[in-house]
Amino acid sequence: MVDEKAVEKALDVIIAPAVEPGVIVDNKNSFDKNNFDKESWKPKTSIGKKVKSGEITSLNEIIDSGQRIMESEIVDSFMPALSSDMIMIGQAKGKFGGGQRRAFKQTQKKTAEGNKPKFATLIVIGNKDGFVGMGYGKAKETVPAREKAMRNAKINIFKIRRGCGSWQCGCGEPHSIPFAVEGKCGSVQIRLMPAPKGTGLRIQGELQKIFVAAGVKDVWSSALGQTRSTLNLVSACEAALKKLSKTKVNERQAASIGMIEGSISGARNE
Repeated sequence: MVDEKAVEKALDVIIAPAVEPGVIVDNKNSFDKNNFDKESWKPKTSIGKKVKSGEITSLNEIIDSGQRIMESEIVDSFMPALSSDMIMIGQAKGKFGGGQRRAFKQTQKKTAEGNKPKFATLIVIGNKDGFVGMGYGKAKETVPAREKAMRNAKINIFKIRRGCGSWQCGCGEPHSIPFAVEGKCGSVQIRLMPAPKGTGLRIQGELQKIFVAAGVKDVWSSALGQTRSTLNLVSACEAALKKLSKTKVNERQAASIGMIEGSISGARNE
């Protein structure tokens, strides 16, 4: 006979709520907003020194000038409340969990002393208002790899253009992208297209995290090539988003689609 109580306990364990995989929920890493102290920060680059002294007052000044950010603390100074998420680039191994996506990609080096594992991860950060960055980190342990990825994501932060470029909408609000763009990495080629309000993020699941961090709510997409390669897919998406700010747009056309660059508050102040 089947023990009904044992079955109920097993079901409770199976359907018990769990933390969403890939989301950084702990605040113990050294790049968390709660751990950053601007007063104790000792900048090493000229840009960092200008930021601490107050000579540079916004992140837009650095990005617009084309200068490269070399210290993650510069981003922490201007945007302490960045959201972060981990892209699933790894894959579980084993008889029961094989094939499941994981945040850390594990590789091993065969040596005379034995196997030497390494862990790699990809993190996306953003203020959900026009700024987004992606970083890749690799180390012998998971925590240092995550910290490297977080640091690289902050160093690689950039701003995008948003608007209402869909002919089906015309509301003039920055809920989508202003025009269609394409990006390529390896064999992967992705095309991003404006979508009307209410469409949502019609894009691959891991790429949705990038658009949520950037503050884009509606977008159409199509991808060609070996799209199962998550790293190439993310790199192609990043290249496409960067084209939004590089493309020249007529002022009249930009006003008609409500195009803004960066955060909404910053665009209004300008």
